[in-house]
Amino acid sequence: MEELSQLPNIGRKLEELLMQAGITDPAELKKLGSKAAFERLLLIDETACINKLYALEGALQGIRWHHLSEDDKKSLREYFHSLK
Repeated sequence: MEELSQLPNIGRKLEELLMQAGITDPAELKKLGSKAAFERLLLIDETACINKLYALEGALQGIRWHHLSEDDKKSLREYFHSLK
């Protein structure tokens, strides 16, 4: 079974947080999507920052989060600010 930490942007720390949030493998992350996964992270880590949201989206796209398109980053920023 593939581990979350094999995805881009997902280190051991973020993998541990995702597992605490009930997301145990890449298929579950893909099913939820980055926004729903991030909302789960907020339940256990209220200091979760926008970079974690970028990291999740990048992991789903199979790229480093720095390479997300500007449109994706803008959409994620708007979503992130809507949560505050």
